This record gives sequence, structure tokens and C-alpha cells, in this order.
Amino acid sequence: MKNATFYIAVATLVTAMTSCKDEKKEFATTTVNEYVAYVDSLSETDSKEAIQNWEEIEATTNLKKNKAENAVAEVSDKTDYENKISATSTKYDEFRVSVETEKQKTEAVNPKKTLRKSLFRDVEIGDDMNFNWVNKDNIANVYDNFVTTVSNNKDSYSREDWDEIKLLYEALDAHKNTVEKNGLSGKDNTKISGLKIKFSTMYRLNRIGAKSEENATAKQ
Repeated sequence: MKNATFYIAVATLVTAMTSCKDEKKEFATTTVNEYVAYVDSLSETDSKEAIQNWEEIEATTNLKKNKAENAVAEVSDKTDYENKISATSTKYDEFRVSVETEKQKTEAVNPKKTLRKSLFRDVEIGDDMNFNWVNKDNIANVYDNFVTTVSNNKDSYSREDWDEIKLLYEALDAHKNTVEKNGLSGKDNTKISGLKIKFSTMYRLNRIGAKSEENATAKQ
């Protein structure tokens, strides 16, 4: 009777271990296939859409890859899985290069986008003028970088550049009202007030100058 109990226990243990191995293998298969399928789906994504959603694409890809690699680490026969992951990663790298190349081309023919990034330390500002990333802790530095950049490049801006700069400035200024309600310090408020005066004077003088230069050039 004891022997029978022992064999039953062993059989149960072996069955449980086999079941566990099968579950790990199934999970590895599922996660690797999800990673492969996601990267394959990116080939159907329009380049403009990919550029707009690039942060989300990168985050999702890394998440699925890490999940697949962690699952594969739990199985004994890893070769086929690792080959799939490697091939998929190579495919994604090629996709990323193509998107980055397209992004550079877009920025090269879109001076407005380049101007915006220079004014906000490479933060991409869309046409919705969303400044939710600006808060009470960084707004003074955002204003400072904006005004300093304008000051350093004021002689090279065209009238259209100044119009774009004014548009961005007003959008940032409108967002400041929200930030003030969230506890903007008096010190930062004073600093921003000084920067606002500097910008207003600079804009008034230099946009007129840019317009005059363009009119003179047009008459030649």
C-alpha cells in the first residue's frame, strides 16, 4: 500500500512538472508570436502615422520584446524562440531606420517644425499647441530657453518665423494661467515677468525689421 501511494505521488509530481513545462512553453510561444505579429503589423503603418506615434510604438515594441525574452528564459529548448526574436528585432531595427530617415526628410522640408523644436529643447509641438508637459516646476526654464533662443537667433528670423514665434509664445502664455493655479512660485513668476518684457520688446523691434528687409529685397 505504501509503495502504491509512493508511485501515485511520483506520478502526480511528474504530471504536474510536465504540465508546468507545457504551460511555460505555451506562454513562450504566445508571447513570441505576439512580438512577431506586432512588428509585422508595423510594415503596414504609414510613415507619417508612425512618426506621430513613435514614442508609443517604441514603448510597445520594447514591452512585447522583453515579455517574450522573459518567457523564453523559462523554457529549456530556446533555440527556435531566440531565432524568431532575433529575426524580428532585426526587422524592427530596419523599420526604425526607415522611420527616422523619413522623419529627417520631413523636418528638412518643414522649417516650422525645426523652429518649434529649437524653441522648446527638441520637444515636438503639434498643431494643437499642447503644453500640458509644462508645469510649475519647469515653466520658468521653458520661458528662459524660449526667450534666450529667440534672442540668439533674432537676426536670422524671417517675418513668417516671427509670426510663428508669436503664435507659440501666446499658446505658452495661455498655458501659464493654468500653471499659476497649480502653485507657481513667486520667484518663478517674477522671472517669467522679466522674460515676457524682454520678449515683447524684441518681437516688436525685430519683426518690423524683418518685414522691412523683405520689402527691400522684393523691390530689388
